[in-house]
Amino acid sequence: MARDISPQDIPRCQVDVVPIPIYVDIVRSQNPKSLLVKNTAAMLLSTMSAILRATKLPTSGPYPTLDPFLFCVYHSDDYPADESGGKMETTFPGNGSDFNPHAPYRMYHGHHIPGFPQHPHRGFETITATMEGLIDHADSVGNAGRYGEGDVQWMTAGGGVVHGEMFPLVHSDRPNSLRLFQIWLNLPAVSKMVQPSFAMFWNSDVPVYKTDDEKASVTVWAGDYFLEENVTQNSPPPDSWAADPSNDVAVLHITVLPGGSIVIPKANSSADINRSMYLIEGHESNVKVDGKVINEKVCLTMDATKDVPIELDQGAKEEVQFLLLQGKPINEPVAQHGPFVMNTQSEIRDAFMDYQRTQFGGWPWPKDDMVFPQDKGRFALIDGKETRPPSSTTESCSS
Repeated sequence: MARDISPQDIPRCQVDVVPIPIYVDIVRSQNPKSLLVKNTAAMLLSTMSAILRATKLPTSGPYPTLDPFLFCVYHSDDYPADESGGKMETTFPGNGSDFNPHAPYRMYHGHHIPGFPQHPHRGFETITATMEGLIDHADSVGNAGRYGEGDVQWMTAGGGVVHGEMFPLVHSDRPNSLRLFQIWLNLPAVSKMVQPSFAMFWNSDVPVYKTDDEKASVTVWAGDYFLEENVTQNSPPPDSWAADPSNDVAVLHITVLPGGSIVIPKANSSADINRSMYLIEGHESNVKVDGKVINEKVCLTMDATKDVPIELDQGAKEEVQFLLLQGKPINEPVAQHGPFVMNTQSEIRDAFMDYQRTQFGGWPWPKDDMVFPQDKGRFALIDGKETRPPSSTTESCSS
């Protein structure tokens, strides 16, 4: 979901480190003005804990990421029921750039229907992992879909694709709440210009692990983790950095209920692996991560060679949720401008020129903010073939 940003707009976990309560038990009895003590505390944290650094999450906008990830944004919008007579529009139009974090919902770049009308990408992949709500997708290749409620869409932009992602108000009898992550996974130089590809993983095919007491669960959007016997993980697109198991890419959604606990295992690979964990919901529950109480929404940069126990007290007021991003770094230069991510500024200029000249194949749809009929239900149109999730034979969104 692109907006015009420069690389400087995207924070990284290794900068802007802020003190949060996980440090307090180490520093409290020492002189807080002593730089030596602070450095010693940081060293102790690195050697004794799986937590290497902690960065407070921004109120809005992209989260910090580490190579091979470029971008991560969490959308949580309380869209109302459709009152437009089936147009699936909001009552009040947007201004074309609505990212107000304090509003119940945001229109983003949409005017009458919230979302992101057609925009280009080149040089990376988008992973859109949903929890609630529905998204309408259309692209310049001719692919399309309506997905959500736990579905995952994985798109390789490669040499260039134009797509739109809209959030139509498909339900008229209840709110259209939306919760999802969009994650940008980089492509190495050798794969920057591959042909675009598109994959849809329906929620019934996304592995979900639950502890024996069912007080903790892990939704495995990508990666070889928490896969029970006879469970096969969905295959990333063939040109993805995640397609090579040695790159150990993982995208996990972790939920822990009051009284629950779970251990996130160390990385499968012995190579250097970057691992970040984001506390996205339930920060006031004082969850323990590797024995340290966390009570702010933070990005935790983790030592991927260590297991990570997560524990939530029985008396906690609400569940906690984490996102985990992990992978072997690509370790190549990153040149980025808005929706284009390449290795050099010259390649960025080429991307703009190519888009102006070719429109990456053009836009085959009648509207920039393309949405599908209200009663269409969930579907995926890929290479001219339409498929639906197994449970959708009688599915309808119009009620």
